[in-house]
Amino acid sequence: YTEMGRFITGPYGALVTKAVHEKHIYKEYIGCDACAVNLMRPAMYGAYHHITVLGKENEPCDHTYDITGSLCENNDKFAIDRQLPLIEKGDLLFIHDAGAHGYSMGYNYNGKLKCAEILLSGDGSFKLIRRAEEPKDYFSTFDCFEEYSGLLKDERRG
Repeated sequence: YTEMGRFITGPYGALVTKAVHEKHIYKEYIGCDACAVNLMRPAMYGAYHHITVLGKENEPCDHTYDITGSLCENNDKFAIDRQLPLIEKGDLLFIHDAGAHGYSMGYNYNGKLKCAEILLSGDGSFKLIRRAEEPKDYFSTFDCFEEYSGLLKDERRG
């Protein structure tokens, strides 16, 4: 048997995230604006995903980093002890082979919202195929709070 998600769609997606934090202690850490909500496989079972620092593809990989997400959990890491070029705040990281299970394994733990999904075509054009979640999406299935339930109904009409 073949697990079709990884086989068919895995190689054809990427997670693009921005380096927003850095920590220099006994190790070098780079914190990203994405987290396990967006790609759970590395946090769940240590899955390897190649990472490219956009714009620095030809620079030497002479720095060792842990690339972390923004959850308050110690396993929210995209890479551990990974050799990469110098990463500075604002750099974009391209996490390869993320085309399977990103959205379907995603969750809203710790108040995180799922990101948008964009389809890149062979001709270089792109199209939004799933919008990013918004705070109102957290509450859209609640029926227990009468006041908020009414606000949602009004918002859906407008």
